[in-house]
Amino acid sequence: MPDQYATLAHHWFEEVWNQGRESAIDELMAEDAIVHGITDDSGNELRGPAQFKPFFHKFRAAFPDIRITIEDAMVDGDRVAVRCLVTATHTGPGLTPPTNKAARFTGMCFMRIKDGKIAEGWNNFDFLSLYQQLGMKLS
Repeated sequence: MPDQYATLAHHWFEEVWNQGRESAIDELMAEDAIVHGITDDSGNELRGPAQFKPFFHKFRAAFPDIRITIEDAMVDGDRVAVRCLVTATHTGPGLTPPTNKAARFTGMCFMRIKDGKIAEGWNNFDFLSLYQQLGMKLS
């Protein structure tokens, strides 16, 4: 199972983010999955593919060339931990008006796998570094 869980994490980042394949969200995420560290506009954690997809669309619209590379992956029981490098250019709307600036930042994601799908995810990406590279001011 450990190899399958690491493969699932690689598929998530490759298919969903690098290829932008929305249908992979439904294939890889459980219907009742909980996404920690990413919230909707009201500050609520996302639950399931239906709530995750608006975030996905907004982020991919802002960064259509996003590339996430897994630099490390570790499996412990039903959990996978990955350390990622994200590169992208802010050429689209979605977060703010496009800055056309390139960005490079890191992140970590922990996933709990159940029945071959992501059942829970904890996300910690260096969005402060992203915002600074884009020249965005935080209030």
